[in-house]
Amino acid sequence: MEFLAKINDPVLLALASTCFTWFMTALGAGMVFFFKEINKRVLNMMLGFAAGIMVAASFWSLLEPAIEMAQSAPIPAWLVAAIGFVGGAGFLCLADHVMPHAHFFAKEGQTEGIPTHLKRSILLVFSITLHNIPEGLAVGVAFGAAAASGDHTSLLAAMAVALGIGLQNFPEGAAVSIPLRREGMSRFKSFMYGQASGVVEPMAGVLGAWAVAGMTPVLPYALAFAAGAMLYVVVEELIPEAQSGGEHESADLSTIGFIVGFTIMMIMDVALG
Repeated sequence: MEFLAKINDPVLLALASTCFTWFMTALGAGMVFFFKEINKRVLNMMLGFAAGIMVAASFWSLLEPAIEMAQSAPIPAWLVAAIGFVGGAGFLCLADHVMPHAHFFAKEGQTEGIPTHLKRSILLVFSITLHNIPEGLAVGVAFGAAAASGDHTSLLAAMAVALGIGLQNFPEGAAVSIPLRREGMSRFKSFMYGQASGVVEPMAGVLGAWAVAGMTPVLPYALAFAAGAMLYVVVEELIPEAQSGGEHESADLSTIGFIVGFTIMMIMDVALG
């Protein structure tokens, strides 16, 4: 901890942390070497777990600190948080309508974004890549906020964000690679596509930390922006996919996964932050 405290470069810390989250994505994608298929109920529970972590992180790690930092702003703190939050959701909504991708629960040929002739496997990877952007951004901005505050508590909170994102990246990596294997792709190629979906996180993390470094007035907006983008992903993709399948028991498992993920992330945020 003392070693980390001496590193006051938020960009370097963000890079190291998002490389960890990328590694967790690759670790999850590596499950394709052991399993060719994944039980739908297990997948729904894992996606619910990921959604729970992201919702908890959005509030305790991003929105709450944003509101606290905005107390000294010339406009009401709630307005600062609202502007950033809506901006983040709006950004992901725009990207969702522009970037070609396909959801795992979508039928064959059912794609979103601009028209494209790309293979479904590529579009599935694009889908996960799209919602990994706010995750990497959240980690980067959290370390930017920690550098601005200069205390150990904020650094621990940023580390909790990175750990939480890493935990939920494991099932996401498996959720990419194993379905690709089921569609006929080789194990190695499925793994490569699965881990590639996490490459964007170090990029977004470094960008987020760099953008807020030395710009304290922007931090509340940036934190709320990341929260809005993350929650957009949860509601638009993770929860619908976790609840898909049409079985009541499967939906119950995804809900249990959500509760477990939310609880774990809440404990880490409150205990470490």
